[in-house]
Amino acid sequence: MTDIKTVFVTGGAGYIGSHCVLSLLEAGYDVVAIDNFTNSVGKEQTAASLDRVRRITGKEITFYKCDLLDVQQLDEIFDKHKFDCVIHFAAVKSVGESMKQPLKYYKNNIIGAMNLLEVMASHGCYQLVFSSSCTVYGNPSSLPITESHPTGNITNVYGRTKYFIEEILRDVANSEKRWNIVSLRYFNPIGAHSSGLIGEDPTTNFSNLMPYIAQVALGKKPSLSIYGGDYATPDGTGIRDYVHVMDLAEGHVAALKKLQSKHLHLQVYNLGSGQGTSVLDFIKTFEKVTGIKVPYTIEARREGDIASMYANCDFAKFDLGWTAKYTLEDMCRDSWKWQTMNPNGYKSNDTASMNGKADGH
Repeated sequence: MTDIKTVFVTGGAGYIGSHCVLSLLEAGYDVVAIDNFTNSVGKEQTAASLDRVRRITGKEITFYKCDLLDVQQLDEIFDKHKFDCVIHFAAVKSVGESMKQPLKYYKNNIIGAMNLLEVMASHGCYQLVFSSSCTVYGNPSSLPITESHPTGNITNVYGRTKYFIEEILRDVANSEKRWNIVSLRYFNPIGAHSSGLIGEDPTTNFSNLMPYIAQVALGKKPSLSIYGGDYATPDGTGIRDYVHVMDLAEGHVAALKKLQSKHLHLQVYNLGSGQGTSVLDFIKTFEKVTGIKVPYTIEARREGDIASMYANCDFAKFDLGWTAKYTLEDMCRDSWKWQTMNPNGYKSNDTASMNGKADGH
């Protein structure tokens, strides 16, 4: 198989993308990243998260502000560089917003992915790691969820975009045998790099649990809204599979190594912890780790949400040699470190990142 040296990362300034770029650099890959700053903070030619990644690793990242709907600019970037592989993160990703603005999600996520695939093929780049989601499984018929669980019966528009892209990848791989694709179905990524220099910094309303809890713990919001307290779960709140973002980042490095060693055609892997945690248990763990009480109210269920979802990750362990190493306590601790060092996210004073401890220790 072809050696993978230079990796093109879409959505590289975002939460998962920036942590993955860090792991790629530490694994010895060269990285070219793009982002349009829909889900991240930055200016024309620089991304706040990737500036921090440079500081942590001491390595360079080539960055372009680029939108995947701009085929001409994407084509120009591929003309400038020879990419051995692409990791595709870029997407709009709020379940709630997707139900209110479906066309925005279909256009951005699906057309963006199609543009990327066309430009890759026209430049002879056929190796891809796709950032998929456990939402493709819909409301699960059995738990824990394996990769063979049926997909397609999906409860929200965001999940449907991921499902449709997976179907496009299947058709593309069947039509052209040079394609070598891994689709990683993430469960619920939380946490931050142990340095506290990079983490999750939502640019829209706080819909993910961890940043919302952190805002309440910081005193920026009065209480946490829990959507649904009457699910058929032990405490009535939704159960999810939380996985540390650095474990997820290492999963992408493992996927690249797999693509390098074997022509997979198209292979799917679950990436999660394999543990189901309810919202109330999550809050208890956060309170134990931080020593801060988190007030909450139970609200009506959100459209598109489901009761319970957690992964079976045996296949990733067997085939990629990957397992989640961090505990829920680790995830809460690292998230809280990021939040307290950067109470306003990447817009915080840069003193937090200039404390002379930029190596993650």
